[in-house]
Amino acid sequence: MSDDRLRDREGYEALLASMGLEPLGNWWLPGIREAATARRLLAVAAAAGEPAAGPAETAGLLLGGGREFLLAFDGLRAPRGCTGKAWRRVRIGAADPVAALAGILTGADPDPRGLLLATTDGDTVARVTAGPGAPRPLVLTGVGARIDAAAEAGARQGAEDAAAAWDAFLAGPDPSPALLEAWAEGLSSNPSTPGPVRRELVLPFPELWGRLPPDEFVETALAQADPKAVLRGLERGLRLTPAHWDRLVHAAATERERWLLTMLAVEWRAALEESTCALLAADPSTRVRAAVAGLTGLPERRAALLAEDPDAGIRATICRTSWSVLSDERRRALLADGSAAVRKAALLRRAEDRPLSREAFRREEPGERAVETCRLAPELVEHLLAGGDVRLRRVLAANPRLDPENVARLAEDPDDRVRHAVALRADITEEQRAAIRVDVDPSGMSTALPWVADRHEDPEAMRVLAASSHVLVRRSVARARRLPPDVVQRLAWDTDRVVQLFLAESCEDAPAEMLLRVWTWWTGSLSSPGRPRTHPNFPREGLLRFADDPHGRMRRLALDDPQSPPELVSRFAGDRDPEVRYRAAEDPRLSVADAIRLSDDPVGSVRAAVLRHGPLPAVVLAESLMDRDTVVHAARNPGIPPHVVRAMAARCATFTAPVKGA
Repeated sequence: MSDDRLRDREGYEALLASMGLEPLGNWWLPGIREAATARRLLAVAAAAGEPAAGPAETAGLLLGGGREFLLAFDGLRAPRGCTGKAWRRVRIGAADPVAALAGILTGADPDPRGLLLATTDGDTVARVTAGPGAPRPLVLTGVGARIDAAAEAGARQGAEDAAAAWDAFLAGPDPSPALLEAWAEGLSSNPSTPGPVRRELVLPFPELWGRLPPDEFVETALAQADPKAVLRGLERGLRLTPAHWDRLVHAAATERERWLLTMLAVEWRAALEESTCALLAADPSTRVRAAVAGLTGLPERRAALLAEDPDAGIRATICRTSWSVLSDERRRALLADGSAAVRKAALLRRAEDRPLSREAFRREEPGERAVETCRLAPELVEHLLAGGDVRLRRVLAANPRLDPENVARLAEDPDDRVRHAVALRADITEEQRAAIRVDVDPSGMSTALPWVADRHEDPEAMRVLAASSHVLVRRSVARARRLPPDVVQRLAWDTDRVVQLFLAESCEDAPAEMLLRVWTWWTGSLSSPGRPRTHPNFPREGLLRFADDPHGRMRRLALDDPQSPPELVSRFAGDRDPEVRYRAAEDPRLSVADAIRLSDDPVGSVRAAVLRHGPLPAVVLAESLMDRDTVVHAARNPGIPPHVVRAMAARCATFTAPVKGA
C-alpha cells in the first residue's frame, strides 16, 4: 500500500482497518495529555538508556485486559496534520488482542518507528525504538507521576543549571526558517524585549512591521528593496498620517505598486494630502485612477478632474464619493452622461436633495438603494405602496425621508419584515413603536442602531429609549459609553440578557453586581475579549467566597481577590476545570513546579498560557523554543534572559524572508 493512503481521512481509516483496528470516537480526548508529551518523555527515557520491553509485555500493559488503546503516528509516514499531536482511541478486533497488538509493534507495515501508543487513560505510553537486532518497544508507566517528579526536579534547578541550559540552546543547531519567524513573532510581543531589539527582530518579516511605530514603519518600508514586502506590512492596517502615505506613494516605482497602495488607502479610509491625490488622479493607469476615486474627502479640483475621466466606472464612483464637492455644472453633466451607470449614480445623489419622480425611477431603474435613501416624489411613493413588490416596501420602510402618513401605512403592512423596519425608525414615538406588531429573534446578531448611537450623549433621549418596548432599541442604548444612573439601573435588570451584555462591554457605568451576573454566562467576545471581568467596576473584594464554588468559571474568580493566598494558586493549578487551571497559569505567584506541570496540560490553551507567563525553568523554555507547536508562546515569556533575546534577534536578522506575491 502506498503512502498516499495517509493523505486524507478515508486513507487513514483504511490504514487502521488494514492493521485490524477499529477507530472509536473523535480525535479530541478530554483529560488526556497530547501525544507530543508521550513523544518527549519517551525520547528522554531512551536517551537515559531505559531498557526496552518485550512486545507481548508492552501489549499487555497497553490493553490492561481489554481491547482498546490510544494510537498516534509520529514517523515519516504519519497522516497529514496528525504528527505527534492527536491520539485516536481504537479497538483491536482479533481473537487474541495481546498477540495482535504485539504483532503491530513488531510488524513491517506500517513502519513501527512511526507508532506512539498509550493506555486509554494516557498514563502508560510506548513506542518502538531502534537498537541492536530487531526493534523493541520502550514502555513507560506512571506518566503522571513522572511529570510530577520532573516538575519537582525542575523546580530545584539553580542559576548554574539555567546558564548551562541557555548555553546549550544558543550553541545548538540552526533553527529552521519557520522557527526563526516564530521567534520574531513571539519576541516582538514579549514585554521584556527592548525597543531597538524589537525593530531588528521584525525587519526580515514584513508581516510583523505593523508592530512598529508609524515613523519607523515608513522608514523601514522606504529602505526595503522589495515593494511586495512594503505592501505586506501595510496590509496589517497600520494607521498612517497623510504625510506617511505621501512618501510611500511618491516612492512607488510601478503602476501596480501605486494601485495597491491606493487600494489599501481606500480600505483603511486614509486621508491623503492634496499633492498625493493630484498625483494619483492624473495617473495614466485606469485602475489607479479608479482606486483613488473611491477615496472620501477628495479635494474639489481632483474630484472635478475625475468626473471628466474617460472611464465611465470612474465617473460613476465620483458621483458616489464626491458629489458634495462638485459644481452644479459638473453635476448636470453627470446627470446627462452617455453612460447609464453614471446617470444612475448621479441621479441617486441628486435625489438626496430633490425628489425622485416616478418617471425617472422607471427610466433609469436606480433600484432598491434609491427607494431606501432618496427623496421620493408623492406619486412614486404611492406607486411603491400600492405595488405588489414586497422587497421594495421593505426598503421603503427604512427610508428616513418618508412623511408620517406613509410611515403609518407601512406600520400596518401585512409583511412582518416591513413592519420590523418601521419599528426601528428614528422618527416615530415609543408609543407608536409599541403598537407595531413585530417578532424579534432574541438570539439574532445585533449592532447599535445608528440613530440611537447618534443620541448617546443626550441623557433625556437615553431615558426615553431605555424604556422602549423594542429590544433592539434598548440594546443600542446599552452600547453608550456613559449613561445616567437611572438608565444604567434599568438596563442592568433588563429581561434581555444581551442588553446586560452590551452594557457590560460598552458602558463605563455598568454596576458591579450586574457585571458579576453576566460573568456567570459570558467570558468575552472578539470585540471585547476581557469583558466583563476586565471592566473597571468588576468586583475584586470578596471573591474568595467562590474558591469552593461548584462552577469553575466562578472558582477562578477567587484568585482575583487581593486577599487570595499563594496556596490557592497551587490548588487551582491542579483543578479539574481547565478554565481554573488557565487562570492559575496566568498568576504571577505560580510556582515553578506547577508551571512545569501545566506545560504538559491536556488542554492547549492552558499550555499556551503557562508558556507565555509561567516561571518556567530554562531547560523547559529552551526546549519549547525549538518546538514548532510551542515556540510562539514560549518566545513571549518574559523569563527569557536579555542576552538570549539579543542572540535570538541576531539570528533572526540573518534570515531573508520569502516574500509572497502581492
